[in-house]
Amino acid sequence: MAALTNDVKTMIVQALACFDTPSQVAEEVKAAYGLTVTRQQVETHDPTKQAGKGLAKRWVTLFDDTRAEFRAEMARIPVANRAYRLRMLGRMAEQAEAPVRLETALKLLEQASKEAGPDPATWAARHE
Repeated sequence: MAALTNDVKTMIVQALACFDTPSQVAEEVKAAYGLTVTRQQVETHDPTKQAGKGLAKRWVTLFDDTRAEFRAEMARIPVANRAYRLRMLGRMAEQAEAPVRLETALKLLEQASKEAGPDPATWAARHE
């Protein structure tokens, strides 16, 4: 296992806090620092995973602060909000309802369905 400097650990913790996967982070470390780290080694820096349960308080605080900042920033970007995207898709589908654009309307409805996720009533009925 490669010995990691505080700079590398900071990068790993912050990337994980921004929802990058351990594989993505390992690639970023290789590109930025020339170090080869395994995704398992990267996972030890994620306090939300079992492997990261023993992470030092300093890194947990950095992770929590970075994640909170990331989520706040994402909330300020309208297209990152599912409700915004669904409203936009709804408006676009309504505009595309003309018979000549029916195929577009159907594609937009399909996208909205994927965006919304499973119907809670249907899901609950299947999992009782």
